[in-house]
Amino acid sequence: MEEHYVKALERLIRRVKRYSQAVDFKMIKDAFVFSYEAHQEQLRKSGEPYFEHPVEVANLLTELKMDYITIVAALLHDVAEDTGVTIDEVEEHFGNEVANLVNGVTKISGLKFESTEQRQAENFRKMLISMVNDMRVILIKFADRLHNMRTIEYLPEVKRERIALETLDVYAPLAHRLGIGKIRWELEDLAFKVLHPGEYRSIVNKIAEKREERERYIKKISKPIRDELKKANIVAKIQGRPKHFYSIYRKIKQRGVPFEEIYDLLAIRIIVKKVEECYFTLGILHNIFTPVHERFKDYIATPKSNMYQSLHTTVIGPNGKMVEIQIRTQGMHRTSEEGIAAHFRYKEGKVVEDDLDRYLVSLRQILDEAKDPNEFMENLKIDLFHEEVFVFTPKGHLLKLPIGATPIDFAFSVHTDIGYHCIGAKVNGRIVPLNYRLRSGDSVEIITSASQKPNPDWIKIAKTSRARSRIKKWIKESLFEQSLKLGEEIVTRQFKRFNIKPDDSVLEEIAQSYGFSDPTRLFAAIGRGDIPVQGVIRKIAPEKLESEEEDSLFKKFISRARGTAKGVRVQGLDNLLVNFAKCCQPVPGDSILGFITKGRGVVIHRSDCKNILKLMLDPERKIDVEWDVERDRQFLARLKLLGEDRKHFLRDITESISSTDTNIVSIVMNAQDSLVHSIVIIEVRNLNHLIRVMSKISKVEGVISVERLNGASKDIINISTIAR
Repeated sequence: MEEHYVKALERLIRRVKRYSQAVDFKMIKDAFVFSYEAHQEQLRKSGEPYFEHPVEVANLLTELKMDYITIVAALLHDVAEDTGVTIDEVEEHFGNEVANLVNGVTKISGLKFESTEQRQAENFRKMLISMVNDMRVILIKFADRLHNMRTIEYLPEVKRERIALETLDVYAPLAHRLGIGKIRWELEDLAFKVLHPGEYRSIVNKIAEKREERERYIKKISKPIRDELKKANIVAKIQGRPKHFYSIYRKIKQRGVPFEEIYDLLAIRIIVKKVEECYFTLGILHNIFTPVHERFKDYIATPKSNMYQSLHTTVIGPNGKMVEIQIRTQGMHRTSEEGIAAHFRYKEGKVVEDDLDRYLVSLRQILDEAKDPNEFMENLKIDLFHEEVFVFTPKGHLLKLPIGATPIDFAFSVHTDIGYHCIGAKVNGRIVPLNYRLRSGDSVEIITSASQKPNPDWIKIAKTSRARSRIKKWIKESLFEQSLKLGEEIVTRQFKRFNIKPDDSVLEEIAQSYGFSDPTRLFAAIGRGDIPVQGVIRKIAPEKLESEEEDSLFKKFISRARGTAKGVRVQGLDNLLVNFAKCCQPVPGDSILGFITKGRGVVIHRSDCKNILKLMLDPERKIDVEWDVERDRQFLARLKLLGEDRKHFLRDITESISSTDTNIVSIVMNAQDSLVHSIVIIEVRNLNHLIRVMSKISKVEGVISVERLNGASKDIINISTIAR
């Protein structure tokens, strides 16, 4: 081994000795040599020996004061993925604990995936499963990613951008979730440098230009604080801290202002010995400077979910500048920098379970609930990116939710059954809509009903991965029988058409090829429109499918299920999975067409809908449908009104609609240039009912025109009163 690697090993051991004596130094030496020999013939893109990488990863982990087992695993973390060494060999030489850590950070190989995204999702899932079992897996991965980002300039541009985006999307937010600030900020800045090099250089240069001015200002604001703390016998360390580059860039984008107008570029950090001194220091600050009250946060009393604690206050400093000041103890500061690495104690290779649960409860839920790779990545990003609001139950229990969370999120965070049966919410004693954005300090009470069931539209309202996954799960389960019935009818019809009779074992094999445990799940997926039936036919008898003339695969199959020669008899969500298209909102009497649509079953459109041409590009999904509805069923219709602005115009419009025994869902009116523009949503039974309502509106004094809004290029109804 070269002399400089001998010295590198000595430096590594000295680093470990500074914070721990309970170390098997022989194992570190053995791992160092083992990794050196495994990587000996390999070079990095930079041209330097590959072995430099595991050495630097191990050094980075000594900065987090990690135990020697983690250091050993860091030295070996790439041997199974990039050399001929197997995990079994690692276990044979270094034991099961090290082997599990190395396996946890090793990417999946030897399996075929449909896309790069699916491979990425499964690799992240594997890493997180390993991380939940042993947190040291993710700490090794952070060090690995950080060193790769520091040396990323040697990679091709396309690969640089992909890795930087992945870093910004997953690794930096995950470091934030685990409270490791020192790694999070560097990862963000390095990714920012790759993805937006021009903006990065601009911010770096502008901050460098103001460095002397910033240092003078820190001294100016720190002096009176030091003097007052000294009088109070409080020993404190005062530091000036410029914002990180990516943080500044994000503020510029969010606020839509230039760099020069970002006032809170500077933060002062005050580190004291005891918690009570934090609050005493806060009082001193507010005596010296004028506080900005709406910018005060107490994260000591209510820590963030990553265990971050600190007092945050913004004051008007010298020269009228706003300055953010953070006050914390040394222990809190260590947690903010090192997060989970500072909080966890390792005993015989296991972490303290209570701490683990605090950090990983939501990540466990994502792993348990999101089986689809795309859904898994979506939920992971939602969960990692959120900032928090603090809200209370009626009994005063504190809940932490992401910014933008709604009563739906609150309900599901309390209990799944409360979420399922939620019909309304009270915030601070006042009824609010379910899409209300909760704010810190709100007291939330959920109103439930045993007959209430989740609404699919809740997915658009929910912000937490827990609520979204629970709603999706309910929808899937509740619609399963409908989807299954429709799917079985589709399959039966097509098997008869092509004269094929596959036995159960063939169907089992086909179901498994699509990733389903049994044919029942496959049929339900066909009924939902997730999988086309021709794909199943192609697997059984491809020659028959090819020889058939192009014709609708679904033509008339519904007629057998519903006992009619004309196709589906629309009855909402009664016995078949049927939905009405929101783009054109058909009502009984309209000419309609049905289409098998992925995830929604049969979707009914008006035959003049603007989306029909696009849907007809896939004629195999078209089916014949006809109206067959209960007499008292109501359908939504949208009307556009134009009228002359006058007193009592709104009253007269609503009275004219009410006189036809019609329910008004909503009215939006705007007056401009002596004209009134209005959108009215009403409930009607059929087309004749709608025409009667429009005719009544057209007779109101001042009404110029009333039109039905829809997805067609031309409105099918346009009643004008100009010629009256």
